[in-house]
Amino acid sequence: MITYRTATTAADIAAVVALCWAYRAELMETSPVEHDITQTFYPEPKYARLMDALAQEHAAPRGLILLGLDNGTPVACGMSHPLGDASEIKRVFVTSERRGKGIAETLCRRLIDHARSQGFARVVLDTSVGLDGAQRLYDRLGFTRRGPYQDIPASMLPHLVFFEKHL
Repeated sequence: MITYRTATTAADIAAVVALCWAYRAELMETSPVEHDITQTFYPEPKYARLMDALAQEHAAPRGLILLGLDNGTPVACGMSHPLGDASEIKRVFVTSERRGKGIAETLCRRLIDHARSQGFARVVLDTSVGLDGAQRLYDRLGFTRRGPYQDIPASMLPHLVFFEKHL
């Protein structure tokens, strides 16, 4: 049985960090394009700093880190943080053996509900052109496609899809 909770303890944050590293590793192996995208935005030293600061960054007011567990075993995570006047959803990841069970959808719905409860008028996120399942999920959740919502290197623009959902 999948349960979800806000990651607040050191053990929860450690589990989320491990899942985030697994996500990065998977992206690096998915395709040459995913490898390049990951290296552009999150080279290993930068990602390590981000993971070290994860609890402080996303525990700030109006941010949220969620952990999904299958009978106590960490299998999924997702997070959001304020980005200007929007809530940005980041690092929604479900381990490969647990995919297809609605876990990512549940995480996203909870992150959207949290954004609404914090007074955000919209939620933004992005994904890779090659991640069809993620795009289908965001379409199903009522997101619309839009242009970039922050500065992105021009070389990466053809490889990314940007989404927005008004709350």
